[in-house]
Amino acid sequence: MRNELLWVLMLLVNFGAIMFAYKKFGKIGLYIWIPISTILANIQVVLLVDLFGVGTTLGNILYAGGFLVTDILSENYGEKEAKRAVKLGIFSLITMVVIMKIAVLFIPTNVEEGLRNFESIRLIFDFMPRIALAGLVAYTFSQFHDVWAYQFWKNKFPAKKHIWIRNNFSTMISQLFDNIIFTLIAFWGVYPMNILLQIFASTYIIKIIVATCDTPFVYLAREWKERDMIEEIND
Repeated sequence: MRNELLWVLMLLVNFGAIMFAYKKFGKIGLYIWIPISTILANIQVVLLVDLFGVGTTLGNILYAGGFLVTDILSENYGEKEAKRAVKLGIFSLITMVVIMKIAVLFIPTNVEEGLRNFESIRLIFDFMPRIALAGLVAYTFSQFHDVWAYQFWKNKFPAKKHIWIRNNFSTMISQLFDNIIFTLIAFWGVYPMNILLQIFASTYIIKIIVATCDTPFVYLAREWKERDMIEEIND
């Protein structure tokens, strides 16, 4: 039960932080959240935990939060701004991997605590290139698809009351693509097939739950924008 409560807490913190960043910093706040969620999600994804009786990886909430960000950008600013956020996420992920791979090549100070800390970081980032490759391919394909799909459904159902259609239809299909690509690249040969299938199924279900929960926040972001309640940072 502890894991489930922590998962709900992380969900609330994630959505709360996104909306706070948008309210206080406008479009720039959403751009800032993209590298935060992308980097942290790709670190957390190496952690396998039990949630609701099944094994799944962490990072799902933060990663799914990226879809909320691009959906808000698509809704309030258009497809071009959403694509810019996706490109920012790609850049931040590549930069993190390159810099951290260089960092773990350093020779640590011969102090017990320092050696232990260095080895802990190395264990994460030695596995990171495969995770990062999986994340990069999955992120690029699924996020660009999400932006395209959101615009597609927005053209078909442009009314504000239909935000739930474009938000959920675009995100759920994009998350499916993301899950297939990421699971195969990141974990094929790492876990037995039964664990691999369990990770795939449980991760996708959790992502769908998160995607469904984020719909009210897209409505709220649209409402804030229409009422001129966003503190945009302008040049």
